[in-house]
Amino acid sequence: MDSTRTVVLAGASGFIGTYLRRRFQEDGWMVRTIGRKGTGSDGAAWADDAGMARVLNGAELVVNLAGRSVSCRYSERNKGVIMDSRVSTTKALGRAIARCQEPPSTWLNASTGTIYRDARDRPQSEFDGELGTGFSVDVAKAWEAALESAVTPGTRKIPLRIAIVLGRGGGALAPFANLARLGLGGHMGDGWQKFSWVHVEDLYRSIRFLHARTGIAGPVNVASPEVVSNREMMRLVRRAYGARFGIPTPGWLLRAGAILIRTETELVLKSRWVQPQKLLDAGFVYSQPELGQALLQIARSRP
Repeated sequence: MDSTRTVVLAGASGFIGTYLRRRFQEDGWMVRTIGRKGTGSDGAAWADDAGMARVLNGAELVVNLAGRSVSCRYSERNKGVIMDSRVSTTKALGRAIARCQEPPSTWLNASTGTIYRDARDRPQSEFDGELGTGFSVDVAKAWEAALESAVTPGTRKIPLRIAIVLGRGGGALAPFANLARLGLGGHMGDGWQKFSWVHVEDLYRSIRFLHARTGIAGPVNVASPEVVSNREMMRLVRRAYGARFGIPTPGWLLRAGAILIRTETELVLKSRWVQPQKLLDAGFVYSQPELGQALLQIARSRP
């Protein structure tokens, strides 16, 4: 089977996956998919181990993004779904790759920069970052453990500790932009928590970069090197979307509002300071390294 320029995108039906599929196709790659519903000869469903092995066999790269959104209340039921949607799919991929006669050379599996502790004192790199505590960290650890335990000797495995992904048409930016338009785009909590982010185009480019650099191993932080405070982030959001002012939201109001809209305040109050040291050491060059310019680009490219 011809394995040239073939990528398998797993769990890629959302904002990030849709973007990656389009960019891979624009760059001449054949794209196969694995998801809840397998469609066509180039697709397979999670419940079909043989079908997944067929789709994976002969591909050179697999990127797994599967996982239920964490933007919800952490009830016991939701916790179970969030955990299982990441761990079970990663294990299923491992089983399928083990069945391949021509397994992918690289398996990039989504993880999260939230695995690190709440950090305001120093950046957290792959080499000296300290893992945090709590449910989100437990999910990230289990996610990476499932990848590590997969027996795929012919396939290099890298967990991608991805920061908050920004881009047009989806992702974490939409609620911030909506708040800014309503005049509510001030800082959140005390506003000094760090905001780590990456433009979706640089996520795509880092995936291509890591696949080509076969000497890179272990977890990789995927984030912009520019980390800003929540105060600065919201100022730049207001500028990008033409909001003259923004009313701050104190922590107590965020906690009350989070209950009403059924989400968790951790998503905005935790200080994420993710340092992409492996990418920087390997010479990765960002297309959108500055948050202000990235937000202007996204805002101006709105449909």
